[in-house]
Amino acid sequence: MRGAGAVRAAVAGAACGVLLMSLTACGGSGDAGSAQKESATPGPAQHADARAVDLKRIPDVGDTLQSQIPAKTRQVVAVYGEGKDSADSTVVLYTKHGTTWDRTRSWDAHNGKKGWTTDHHEGDKRSPVGVFSLTDAGGVLPDPGAKLPYTESASFQAPHYWAKSHWHDFDYVIAIDYNRVKGTSPNDPTRPEGQSKGGSIWLHMDHGSGTSACVSLSKSGMRYLLRTLDPDQHPVIVMGDKADLKV
Repeated sequence: MRGAGAVRAAVAGAACGVLLMSLTACGGSGDAGSAQKESATPGPAQHADARAVDLKRIPDVGDTLQSQIPAKTRQVVAVYGEGKDSADSTVVLYTKHGTTWDRTRSWDAHNGKKGWTTDHHEGDKRSPVGVFSLTDAGGVLPDPGAKLPYTESASFQAPHYWAKSHWHDFDYVIAIDYNRVKGTSPNDPTRPEGQSKGGSIWLHMDHGSGTSACVSLSKSGMRYLLRTLDPDQHPVIVMGDKADLKV
């Protein structure tokens, strides 16, 4: 894991223009809603589920995506979109014990404001369907005890010309490894597949409505995931609308 000094040095030189390009991929000033507050008890955005245990596979995920989950993976964040054109979704964390999966916890969430796509492009306002690794995290706030490498930097701060409800979106983020270089800060702008394929797609804090392509959930949910997702468990995210997930 990178040391704090090395991480700060890696982000200190980021140019403002590059930063804003990166952050804009995760949200826009036209979104509405208010940032959700952290709660000590489960509420509408956080559920301490009655555990479903000994599942043979990730529920409601068909063979196409199920087969893309690496055999070594023991933590899966599943994002179940309500519909192809819906911004509403549910995030569920599954943990593997032995050869079976347990449903650990779930949260209400949002995805791209226009829904989902199997062919994501820059600016389409849809979240990409697929299976992606989770390797890097960061945010404006200090490391809450993350197991993933964590970049703390004020450079994550959302621009204050955005709606005030968005100002805390990036207090905590976990990079979704779509069109990015693993092992770098989430706000690294490098896009191996080219700019047109989009990027800077993250798990981040919710502002109460759809995003530009990211997945957002409550502050307490983000803190839980940061403290739980472990590189040694090879975590991945499986995300999409319910219909596409079942293919």
